Amino acid sequence: MGIVVSLTQSANSRRGSTQVGVGRAIGHHGELLQGVFEGEDGRLHRGLITLPFPARHSVATFWPQSTEGIRTSPPGRSKAARAIALTFEHLGYDQFGGDLTIQSNIPAGHGYGSSTADVVAAIRAAAVSAGAALSRATVSRLAVAAEGASDPAAYDGQSVLYAQREGMVIELFADEYPDFMVVGFRHPNDQPVDTLQLPPARYDAREIEQFRCLRGLAAQAIMRQDARLLGRMATASSRINQRYLSKSHFEDLLHLTAQVGACGLQVAHSGSLMGILFPAEEADVTQRTAALAERLYCSGFEDIMVFAARGYGAACS
Repeated sequence: MGIVVSLTQSANSRRGSTQVGVGRAIGHHGELLQGVFEGEDGRLHRGLITLPFPARHSVATFWPQSTEGIRTSPPGRSKAARAIALTFEHLGYDQFGGDLTIQSNIPAGHGYGSSTADVVAAIRAAAVSAGAALSRATVSRLAVAAEGASDPAAYDGQSVLYAQREGMVIELFADEYPDFMVVGFRHPNDQPVDTLQLPPARYDAREIEQFRCLRGLAAQAIMRQDARLLGRMATASSRINQRYLSKSHFEDLLHLTAQVGACGLQVAHSGSLMGILFPAEEADVTQRTAALAERLYCSGFEDIMVFAARGYGAACS
């Protein structure tokens, strides 16, 4: 067991019966789009569209105890412990303690959304422990409070443009994402990233105007289930990102994407991941993605995986 987080007493504090609670949340494979976007209030908000990756997930289990503080296993999961504390505070509890166990298959620091998956799973576990139901919006706000910025893990793969530093949806799209086959990988020269230590990108006026267009393209692509259009949009976003968190051999990968007939190149905007996208329904896509994976391996790339990204589900091959 690891760190201990103490809870503060709320104005309307209470004690109630609790039970063992279990929560789950999925990761993602970088972003399809990230930038700044106008909200309903007329202001610009930092936002992103992630590529859901349900094969990567975290499961949190919370055992309430009579002692104060929250102990975590593995040790050092301070954000998840903070999320448990904030959830019980939100529900009106005080001096609530227990043991939190996180089981996760998500690597940290590469752009899979590992910390947000831990945090959202922990919030859900705390809610179950208290016998409460929380909306996705509330889970998102608690997640941002716990870790400063979060991904839309509370939306479980639903297609949304999400304000990661405010925990709110900027735009809910009309349909699920079109189906992709994805070849994911990273270059060994691209090191893990601590999201909170990464300075926020300072986009110029031309880029902000580009984001307006890319948001419109994303909405059209999702509504029409047009994987090629969404792939081109992702490539444009990854080109902009190259100014702020560059990826090794990026131009070579753009050429490779075109050469193999893929529809786009997506990247993690706060990590080292990259992915080459293919429309899932195209002929010979299984053979083409396997051949590309072998080519990337021979070129020195690491953590290569091929997976199907289908709306609310994904599987590795």
